Amino acid sequence: MCTTCGCGHPEQVRIGALPHSHEANNSEKSAVKFPDFSHSQFHSSPAEQVAQQKRLLKVEQDVLGKNNQLANLNRHLLQKHGILALNLVSSPGSGKTTLLTTTLNALKTQRCCYVIEGDQQTENDAERIRATGVSAIQVNTGKGCHLDAQMVSDALVALRPQEDSLLFIENVGNLVCPSEFDLGEKAKVVILSVTEGEDKPLKYPHIFAASQLMILNKIDLLPYLNFDVAQCIENAKRINPDIEVLQLSATTGEGLQTWLDWLDKN
Repeated sequence: MCTTCGCGHPEQVRIGALPHSHEANNSEKSAVKFPDFSHSQFHSSPAEQVAQQKRLLKVEQDVLGKNNQLANLNRHLLQKHGILALNLVSSPGSGKTTLLTTTLNALKTQRCCYVIEGDQQTENDAERIRATGVSAIQVNTGKGCHLDAQMVSDALVALRPQEDSLLFIENVGNLVCPSEFDLGEKAKVVILSVTEGEDKPLKYPHIFAASQLMILNKIDLLPYLNFDVAQCIENAKRINPDIEVLQLSATTGEGLQTWLDWLDKN
């Protein structure tokens, strides 16, 4: 269970059934019989389960409510000082940091930029950002699987961004929990690489529903992959008809200008 947001509540877990064609492969002789603990002493009574669910729901509501209050304060302060804040979200390995360093190298002579880096451990990504000459604050979340508004607020105190600047918040690599936590950003930007599969918007719908922009990254690898770009975009549009989509390669720079133009518009 996530130590911050409480994700992974037992009542949200669904265990599917084995298809009949696969059941036939598990003979009585070879199949391991695991004990069924679903009705064992490890489970509480129905009344206790209801009470536990109510407690978990209240904890979640309290956490999200407090987070949203602080996020609104962050947003007010950022807007007051003309700072455009973007929350970059993706799974690990999508090329999020590479896209960010490429973007900063392209922008640093035109616009003042800052970065808040979220990772469970290490300052590796913050060091990559600082190598571009841009100020970056690393936030290590430990067991936490996402940034929250308090972390961003604390990072802003240390970062001290200038007015009329651009703030990139690189969230922890995770397509689940960041969808629930407002940080005070103007928009969420979800980065999906073509190496991940075109069904990701359907598997992780909440983050695509919460995002204003989807960046399809690593398009330079398309000739070597079985990836249907049109199907991926269709899947994203099914979840969020208003989501904008850009295609680029952070490594080669192909399509990067469309991303820079999007930033300029916002």
